[in-house]
Amino acid sequence: MNNAMGNKPRGPLRRGWTTGACAAAAAKAAYAALLTGEFPDPVEIRLPKGDRPSFALARQSLSLQLATAGIVKDAGDDPDVTHGALILSHVRLLPPGAGVVFQAGVGVGIVTKPGLPIPVGEPAINPVPRQIMREAIAELAQTHGGAGDVEITVEVPNGAELGRHTWNPRLGILGGISILGTTGVVHPYSCSAWIASIHRGIDVCRANGVDHAAACTGSTSEATVQRLYHLPGHALIDMGDFAGGTLKYLRRHPIPRLTIAGGFGKLSKLAGGTMDLHSGRSEVDREQLAEVLLSLGATPPLAMAVRSANTAGEILGLAQSAGLALGDAIAARARDQALAMLDGDVSIEVIVVDRAGEVVGRAGF
Repeated sequence: MNNAMGNKPRGPLRRGWTTGACAAAAAKAAYAALLTGEFPDPVEIRLPKGDRPSFALARQSLSLQLATAGIVKDAGDDPDVTHGALILSHVRLLPPGAGVVFQAGVGVGIVTKPGLPIPVGEPAINPVPRQIMREAIAELAQTHGGAGDVEITVEVPNGAELGRHTWNPRLGILGGISILGTTGVVHPYSCSAWIASIHRGIDVCRANGVDHAAACTGSTSEATVQRLYHLPGHALIDMGDFAGGTLKYLRRHPIPRLTIAGGFGKLSKLAGGTMDLHSGRSEVDREQLAEVLLSLGATPPLAMAVRSANTAGEILGLAQSAGLALGDAIAARARDQALAMLDGDVSIEVIVVDRAGEVVGRAGF
């Protein structure tokens, strides 16, 4: 995943284009230059859903057998780590019958673990961008009388550094970013990219025989799980707020054991049956927490204080001061909600942590 969620700006949001769309447009421009001697600028491509965006070229060079075109990625208003990256496609003519061959240039990762849609050893150029490029090459070959046999090497000069800020190292994609996109379009602040990365993380776990994975809401809870279990990196799933998206995929693609770890506020939402844990899309149910505390022996004044508390952290502090194991109770309820989403093929434990990463509640496997 190349996305990094941030604070959403107000007003209408401008959409952008994926790394795959940029690489495909650059490849089309480069091959057109090899066939005609000129680079189309801007260059238009057709995306899977029929969009026909045009891209201005930021770089171009041409020799007898090799052409290079570059496009600066515009992610629109999405906080994508690859926004502004230069995407280069080097296109080299191959002998007749070679077809379209893809190579990873500087800053594009190589797949090293099974479970991804690209085989081990291949450049991390996903299937849809590959297909867009093949179609563009075939269209140009037919129009201009070319053979359509080319090697496309995609390069992202600062991709190695950018890749460290994505899921790629965890998924076993080494050396840079992935060239991504299923539609070619980046929809600002879309949840789909994050959920797709969760799915790929689960796929990699299964393909590599992981029998214990952890789905964490953030870096603090992930660090706590690592102190407890020392799991390999590819067994750690950055669930974020998407408990529902994680559990639904696990129902169809189970892993034997799953630790769910997160802060008290987010997991109290899961305990109440909420599967989207984002603060802007769901709220902590203070009434539910007051009722849980009453079941643990809280006094009516304590329950009243909980109902009017400002934050989940304040509620947890009130419970701790009263010696009531609210964290354990919330962990148990969250575990029950998670198990209800599954078909019995996954054993679940839930770990609740505070802001310092200390375990304040736990419901075991």
